[in-house]
Amino acid sequence: MYYNAHSICGLMSILANTSSKVASLHRATPIPDGDFLLFLGKRVRQLRSLRGMTRKTVARESHVSERHLAQLEAGEGNVSIVLLRRIAAALNVSLVELFAPEVEEPAEKQMIQRFLERLPNHRLEDVVFRLMRDFSPGEKVRRKRIAMIGLRGAGKSTLGSKLAFEMGVPFIELDGEIEKDTGMPLAEIFALYGQSGYRAIEKRTLEKVLSGNERAVLSVGGGVVSEKETFDYLLAHCYAVWIKAQPEEYMQRVMAQGDFRAMAGSDHAMEDLRRILEAREPLYRQADMMLDTSGISAEESYSRLKTTLHANLQ
Repeated sequence: MYYNAHSICGLMSILANTSSKVASLHRATPIPDGDFLLFLGKRVRQLRSLRGMTRKTVARESHVSERHLAQLEAGEGNVSIVLLRRIAAALNVSLVELFAPEVEEPAEKQMIQRFLERLPNHRLEDVVFRLMRDFSPGEKVRRKRIAMIGLRGAGKSTLGSKLAFEMGVPFIELDGEIEKDTGMPLAEIFALYGQSGYRAIEKRTLEKVLSGNERAVLSVGGGVVSEKETFDYLLAHCYAVWIKAQPEEYMQRVMAQGDFRAMAGSDHAMEDLRRILEAREPLYRQADMMLDTSGISAEESYSRLKTTLHANLQ
């Protein structure tokens, strides 16, 4: 996954700040045993209440007697570290968090913390990426470049060119830039270098285009989402708009442009198109916004695009 320099610095700053807080706990002057037990009991009650758990529930899940837990919460229990670890696990916190000083957190932050606690580990990388993308110092720069993504025939070029003209910025079709840089049509690039070779050229061209244009509207090939590193780079550097339509409309629009290759050599073209859309839809949904152009004119689609962008980019 791609992270820019500002994002890395921001993350390191957060980690450094967290580390300093943990270190300060180690350096703190020890408090009397009685005061510490009172603090620990209050902390356990606080965490239990925060999670909406009864004492009986925590006792059952931690395999600690309810009487023992009541003594701990009253500041009277001298509990072993093993039992504390069980109680911490039942409360879904680490031992470090259990011993951490009480800090009054905003309700919104508590909600986010509870959400993250329930999130599977394999989804955390995606959350980190989205937070970096949306709240990093480079966010203002990213939003100056709008990238249209989606399958061929969605309306990316039609809408993108109008938007670029009205914004007074360049309109760049990435496929055209690839052909310009290589001196070959796309079909020939695929024939010579294959899918993997084309994707490498696509990434190199995308990096070149973005480095040379601080403000622009881009139309990007529908398959860019299939190359994770390239798509992550695009999302980190552009405000992505997924232009969506029904499969039948994709096909009709491509054929209306005089291109019948989509139907050539296949009796199952529509079935193939639906299968491609189904496979890519979860990836397209990573875009910042979605515009459905199904059943509406180009003029109405453009009006909705402008309205939604104005609301989202303020």
